[in-house]
Amino acid sequence: MKLRLSPQTLLVIDAFLDQAEEWKYGYDLSRVTGLKSGTLYPILMRMAERKLLETQWETGDPGRPPRHMYRFTPEGLRFARARAGSPIAGGLGQVALGLERA
Repeated sequence: MKLRLSPQTLLVIDAFLDQAEEWKYGYDLSRVTGLKSGTLYPILMRMAERKLLETQWETGDPGRPPRHMYRFTPEGLRFARARAGSPIAGGLGQVALGLERA
């Protein structure tokens, strides 16, 4: 599977690996990763096109706009876990963006 593993993409993968089975909102991913929407959403779209993420719309309360949610597909989770053990992952994205874990 061809997916550019930029530092930003690694940040997104890391964010999904935290509670990997849960649905996540784009806004929450933006807050966790520090990525702006113009960077984050193209990454999410590429991951979804490559069947690494599944997406769905959440219809909330009346008067509230629907929100797009994302989570790993089984294939996406395998892909991410395989990369998590590789030298290029494991927080590389955070180091590159100055967000090193303590």
